[in-house]
Amino acid sequence: MMNKVIINSNAKVNIGLKVLKDRKDGYHDIVTVFQEINLFDIISISRKSKGCDFNSNATWLKNDKTNLCVIAYEAMKKKFDIGGVDIDLTKNIPRGSGLGGGSSNAASIMKGIRELYSLNISDKALEDMASQIGADVPFFIRGSIQLGEGIGDRLTPLKINISGKYLIIIPDTEIDTSWAYSKFKKDLDSSILPINFASLSNEKTIGLDKLKFFENDFESIVVPTYPEIGKIKEALHALGAGFASLSGSGSTVFGIFNDDVSLDKALSYFSPKYKTFIANPL
Repeated sequence: MMNKVIINSNAKVNIGLKVLKDRKDGYHDIVTVFQEINLFDIISISRKSKGCDFNSNATWLKNDKTNLCVIAYEAMKKKFDIGGVDIDLTKNIPRGSGLGGGSSNAASIMKGIRELYSLNISDKALEDMASQIGADVPFFIRGSIQLGEGIGDRLTPLKINISGKYLIIIPDTEIDTSWAYSKFKKDLDSSILPINFASLSNEKTIGLDKLKFFENDFESIVVPTYPEIGKIKEALHALGAGFASLSGSGSTVFGIFNDDVSLDKALSYFSPKYKTFIANPL
């Protein structure tokens, strides 16, 4: 049995996000495509006799029950009666950015503990446990590219490849997810499912020209309140992105480029004013 694992805890972007109807549990039904990207936090997990000690370069993360990493450990301990862990998190994914950093961290802790303690639990069973922690956590158990339905926890792996490199622009703005969802008060007709999502399973490679039909409903909420985000998206298009969108409820905006010259030009334009990364889909 090993004593330490080190994990890259990857971010995600949402390629299209439709908010459907209110649920009785306080969530909303959605449909989205989750795409894992190679922008990541680094997590080191070491075994010890008991308890959970958490350390991070992110001072706002505490070693308590508000921390998704600690919550993930407690869920695994309750199920498997394991020993303790030391968790060391190097945070690169900003909070409140729509990149799923906290959810990814929680899923990485679950996968890391499975490996560390040689636990016999399938990805599907881990996903079921992860859905009790947060809506996006199950996606990060298998990652890659998946269709998300329900609250994002009903997952269908996709075999498609969306070609291009991703330019990730992160304004210095935190957008509260609960605030964004609270703006969707009206009961939207869940029968109006976008056909483009349903047809994805038949495709292998998606060209950027087809992605123009994929919209993120949160843009209609976020952009009027944070006009800078709309300007970033417009600039990405003007600089040659084949597709540009808000990720999740924001604040990250990303553009997908097939042309390295345009990508480099856009990188120079946005950096250093914003946190800017080039990422590849995984």
